[in-house]
Amino acid sequence: GSRVMYDMPVCQYMTLEPAKTLKRSEGHHWKKLHGGRRIGRKSMGYEGLVIGGGAAGLMAAITAKENGADVAILEHMPRVGKKILSTGNGKCNLTNLRLTGDCYRSREEAFPMAVIERFPVPETLSFFRRLGVVTTERNGYVYPASGQAQTVLDALRDKTESLGIKTVTECKISVIEKTKSGFLVKTGQGTFFCRFVILAAGSMAAESTGSDGSGYVLAKALGHKIIKPLPALVQLKCRGDFFKSIAGVRTEAAVSLYTIGKYGERKDFLASDRGELQLTDYGISGIPVFQVSRYAAEALDRKKRLLAAIDFYPDSTVEEFYTLLKEQKTYLSDRTCSVFLNGIFHKKLAALFLKAAGVGPDVPVASLTERKLKEITEVIKDALFEVTGTNSYDKAQVCMGGVSTREINEKTMESRLVPGLYFAGEILDVDGICGGYNLQWAWSSGHLAGMSAAKGTPAG
Repeated sequence: GSRVMYDMPVCQYMTLEPAKTLKRSEGHHWKKLHGGRRIGRKSMGYEGLVIGGGAAGLMAAITAKENGADVAILEHMPRVGKKILSTGNGKCNLTNLRLTGDCYRSREEAFPMAVIERFPVPETLSFFRRLGVVTTERNGYVYPASGQAQTVLDALRDKTESLGIKTVTECKISVIEKTKSGFLVKTGQGTFFCRFVILAAGSMAAESTGSDGSGYVLAKALGHKIIKPLPALVQLKCRGDFFKSIAGVRTEAAVSLYTIGKYGERKDFLASDRGELQLTDYGISGIPVFQVSRYAAEALDRKKRLLAAIDFYPDSTVEEFYTLLKEQKTYLSDRTCSVFLNGIFHKKLAALFLKAAGVGPDVPVASLTERKLKEITEVIKDALFEVTGTNSYDKAQVCMGGVSTREINEKTMESRLVPGLYFAGEILDVDGICGGYNLQWAWSSGHLAGMSAAKGTPAG
């Protein structure tokens, strides 16, 4: 069979009481399940194992159990669902009513929606309502009415407990072995055997929440192709010492990404988005940056030089903004340029724009020429910054890349290579934009994997 091995600290074995340990007296035979191999006293049998207790894993386990499969969750963190608590700034943006195919990215473009259509947003909302979670909606963004991510996690955990799903925490996987009739999963807390495995171990984003990339190792050793994971929904680092002077400023802006040509010119357009931009001491952050960041990560990985073009006044055209500045000059003709832009922008930004246009604070507003007003307009409407990198995986909300979806059956989430192996969640080559789309992917893929695995499990 296939083996998965990686370095791991030794976990002390704890006595477990699985929901159902397979015994000879119950009509199950070691020979039938394991090809005649003995597996020792510290072995525990389930119909299915869910590896990873995040959003997708919890959904998969609940769905499988509700459809008749005896399952357990193996989670290497001390508690399940830690990443759920950080979603939506702690409020858990659990889905979005405005969901279309262009909200997702994958090498197989049709794959995400083919899965989501089998467990769409209305069914997700109904699922959580049955768990007692009341939701509220703002501009399509759906949150628990409590305003707390803890509400969602508590509801999921309570459901696993009420269903009798065993959750084994601080359980690191050392070996997954495919047998003739199932799998052996060796861990620091004993050896488990099962008919199916649902691999929902996450990506490499936000490692502190449990996503350490170990799932990729497991999938690769079982024969699956891994598309290089890169940070997505992440901040961008930019060249320039002046960022420290504007760190902490938030402003509405449009952000566009371009590659830089041989002679330093703006070359290929990559992506753009608009929203609240957050300026940091190292570069740029905020929703519009997150939305385009996966394209930056991909281009930088290909050793491309990148340019971020920022429009700091996106509500107007260049001509309209130039007219606005001419009006500003008329109204403030008796003042100096130290106050020229203060009625339009944050003071720190206003000072930076004037400096970039070569205008000192003591220059009389009345002396500004049409040419200089056009220079100021250009600085504000088309500010150019070289992007030097993304923040680390630990700062990213999700990763792009992962297990190739070409090797997964979109109707079942089962591996096309290893029968009985299913996938769900971030471990796959699917990443969504900000707005609850990645959690919807977790719910949909987890539900489909759990349902398919349970239905594929022989009765008795």
